[in-house]
Amino acid sequence: MGEECEGDSIEASQLESCFLSQGERVAAGVEMRKRDCAAGVSRDDRNLLYDETDKEDVQARIRRMTVKAATGTLEDAEMIESIENLEDTKGHSVKEWITMLGPRTEISNRFKSFLCTHTNSKGQHMYKKRIHHMCESNQSSFIVEFPILASKEHGLAYFLPEAPFQMLEIFDEVAKELVLTIFPTYDRVTTEIHVRISELPWIKELWMFRKLHLNQLVRTLGVVTAATSILPQLSVKYDCTKCNYVLGPFVQFQNTEVKPGSCPKCQSVGPFTINMSEQTIYRNYQKITIQESPGRIPADKIPYRKDCILLSDLCGRCKPGDEIDVTAIYTNNYDGSLNTEQDLPVLLANHLFVKDSKEIIDYLTEEDISSILALSKDQRIADRIVASIAPSIYGHENIKRALALAIFGGEPKNPGNKHKVRGDINVLLCGSPDIARSQFLKHMEKIAPRVVFTRNLGASIVGLTTYVRSSSITRERTLEAGALVLADHGICLVDEFNKMNDQDRTSIHEAMEQQSISISKAGFVMSLHARCAVIAATNPIRGGYDSSMTFLENVDLSEPILSQFDVLCIIKDEIDPMQDRHLAKFVMNLHHPTNNTERAQTVVLDPATRDLCIPQDLLKKYIVYARQNVHPKLTNIDEDKVVKLYSQLRQESLATGSLPITMRHMESIIRMAEASAKMHLRGHVQESDMNLAIKIVLDSFIDTQKYSIMKSMRQTFQKYLSYKK
Repeated sequence: MGEECEGDSIEASQLESCFLSQGERVAAGVEMRKRDCAAGVSRDDRNLLYDETDKEDVQARIRRMTVKAATGTLEDAEMIESIENLEDTKGHSVKEWITMLGPRTEISNRFKSFLCTHTNSKGQHMYKKRIHHMCESNQSSFIVEFPILASKEHGLAYFLPEAPFQMLEIFDEVAKELVLTIFPTYDRVTTEIHVRISELPWIKELWMFRKLHLNQLVRTLGVVTAATSILPQLSVKYDCTKCNYVLGPFVQFQNTEVKPGSCPKCQSVGPFTINMSEQTIYRNYQKITIQESPGRIPADKIPYRKDCILLSDLCGRCKPGDEIDVTAIYTNNYDGSLNTEQDLPVLLANHLFVKDSKEIIDYLTEEDISSILALSKDQRIADRIVASIAPSIYGHENIKRALALAIFGGEPKNPGNKHKVRGDINVLLCGSPDIARSQFLKHMEKIAPRVVFTRNLGASIVGLTTYVRSSSITRERTLEAGALVLADHGICLVDEFNKMNDQDRTSIHEAMEQQSISISKAGFVMSLHARCAVIAATNPIRGGYDSSMTFLENVDLSEPILSQFDVLCIIKDEIDPMQDRHLAKFVMNLHHPTNNTERAQTVVLDPATRDLCIPQDLLKKYIVYARQNVHPKLTNIDEDKVVKLYSQLRQESLATGSLPITMRHMESIIRMAEASAKMHLRGHVQESDMNLAIKIVLDSFIDTQKYSIMKSMRQTFQKYLSYKK
């Protein structure tokens, strides 16, 4: 009886040693080494349980200990001491080493100590605070930053990218144990606690994933182009009727029952029965498709796509059109994915962050910001920005100014939370194909912060808004986003705008005015954001624009769709000997520069204008900074001037029978005035901004008139058109 009690006490002490703190374990190890040295026993003698010459028995012993450690069935004499050098895997692979009881216990203790003891610069226990906040919000996950983990526990950070499945399983177990220690009844809220790893320093593009990245923790950026609905996923455990071994859990999905093939214990092929004593597990499941961000696609690459699996509380975090930063495990062994028949690699998400325009500002350095602020103080900043828009195209200052205002955009409003008023400026370019119409769009794609370019030869309602796609393998329906959704908080460039049919044009009215796309088909009932400016290009009906006819007679577009555009820019091929001579010299200088190469690449013919150009990189940063940080307000504006102008335009529109003037034109003036203030990084709209906006709207309206009416109308509104002339 005494021997049994002594054995029980030894067992209890050994089990208790597994839960000592790191400092206590190190001190105990030092004392044990001193004891062994006094007794004349070396460390190698302690580690080997058989004679050193019997290598086969030693290897067999190690293999048995490895198997027992993996299953957690080590005997008392086989308990492993605290591991000082965790990175030394003793010749085992990383995944084998982590599954052993000793390293697994050491990792668990170190991570638990990290969560409990790490403090921020203010001396606060940040992860304990996060756990409290998580429980107060009834959530099931919290974030751990990888750089902080690497600075405190470099051993854990070393193993995490190489064996993410095993490490995250340990992290989740430790997190759940810690949560239940603080809140013992929290398992009633959720049965799983997940640790989300953020700020992984290595960002891989989707096209860079290769075989060496399989089963590793990776981080990538992209735009969500498709998403399934959130599905409940069932996992079931089975009993082997011959040996009563419990198998599973097996994930069930898509009306297909997944059963075990054979029992790993008795090697029998069944029969198997559902384990009724084990609790059936349900969890949320969603699959999304990620495509490379438009601004990150190299010129010679096609946009790559990858499927990403979202589980538990990650489901529903994003929707088509969102730009996301995802940390995931790149794996092809996920048993619950919907591509098991093809066995294609997928991303199993661990952390998901939806990016917005604020993130772009974080990449600007202090030097960039100082250069931007210094540039804004230039009195010619508006002219310099206009001169930097498509510098390889000669002339067309009115079009370049309208495009510049569209890039900066106005301010969205929601007065009284009753109705939303868009702030984005829509521009329509109309002209013959040989007048650099498409080149304007291609240049906008390079300097705007977030741009989606599409040609309307294939951009029907499917390509511009959204559509539902059915998988040929799983028969599952997914919602995919079109160009207007992908360009959310950016600009959508549409070439060949006139080649849509009437039904498709009607469908994008909501996207252009309300800046949302409502879906109600194939079981999807939702609304997606399309908060973007639309810059479209169209061809006249007869190839060239005929000034003897009205604008409606020149284009194959209806009045409702034309009213959605704030500015109508007409590109005319007018015969003028002097202008033709300058244009010919300009083109010759592009192809065969007579001056030095540096000046020729500036591609601005007028020496006075050449010095105005802003470097393209700086211009892009300036645009991003202005769109995000500057929000001009209307103060001290001559409202009577705008009201009187609106009344005059209504009368002229009725008399000439041209394009109808609506309240949207009044809003267009306000939007362009705000965009002009953003160009100068001003917080308030000045009178000069309002005068410029009025001039652009009037120019747009007069250019759409017949040639016989145009001259008299310019005389009527001469005082508005003479701004800066």
